[in-house]
Amino acid sequence: MFKGSIVAIVTPFANGAVDYGKLRELVEFQIAGGTDAIVPCGTTGEASTLDYEEHIQVVRTVVEQVNKRVPVIAGTGSNSTSEAIELTQKAKEVGADGALLVTPYYNKPTQEGLYRHYKAVAEAVALPQILYNVPGRTGVNLLPETVARLASISNIVAIKEATGSLQQASEVLALCGDQIDVLSGDDFITFPMMACGAKGVISVVANIMPKEVADLTDAFYAGDLEKARQLHLRLLKISNAMFIESNPVPVKTALGLMGKCSDEVRLPLCPMAEGNKAKLAGIMKEYGLI
Repeated sequence: MFKGSIVAIVTPFANGAVDYGKLRELVEFQIAGGTDAIVPCGTTGEASTLDYEEHIQVVRTVVEQVNKRVPVIAGTGSNSTSEAIELTQKAKEVGADGALLVTPYYNKPTQEGLYRHYKAVAEAVALPQILYNVPGRTGVNLLPETVARLASISNIVAIKEATGSLQQASEVLALCGDQIDVLSGDDFITFPMMACGAKGVISVVANIMPKEVADLTDAFYAGDLEKARQLHLRLLKISNAMFIESNPVPVKTALGLMGKCSDEVRLPLCPMAEGNKAKLAGIMKEYGLI
């Protein structure tokens, strides 16, 4: 259902407030670059520091600006199942085409708890839903066997697999077959994951290089594996640079250097250390981004 280059779009701020004008400009930058779908209010969108009204308004703004040109997949995950249901329902009401739900963080639920959480959201809201497994941030790993159980629920359509493990991604693909789509959650392994059967990537790098990330997934789907491989290797250095510090600090710093939006983040995130910023700027110059 959702495939190709999917951007986890940043939420731009100005003096502490969401900059909705810049958000609309970033949406246009993505569509012009060939991005296949847009995810507002994910990790990269700093959803954890948006209040409820801001969260819904960001989704609404992206939906309005996109105007049905590409799918909009709203980040609606929470460590409270009832809150995840509420956010997902509201995202549906404002026009999102799907929802991305991170595994509940901090609670450290069992695999059975994870299954029941996702099942409850799926049964409560008739909207296509993408599981989001990122144990490095949440402290819990959604195991392939649990993904296989969830894959039988009709509106759970995909998983963003961000363990960084080709082995785990392969196990999900082997267990689930065609029941659920797998999307890379890590730019630096998009190509090898697609070679294993993934359908694309939910990308951080696409925020600053939408055309190149889209070209990679498009080349793969066109059967030009050599072009896709070359793009994968070309993007590797900038992909790694996006994690010099915690996401989204590097990508927002990069967008600031490009003049696309402010590099402002919300506490407890803080501006990039000057040494890392200089390193990032040097890498960006190599790519002709600044």
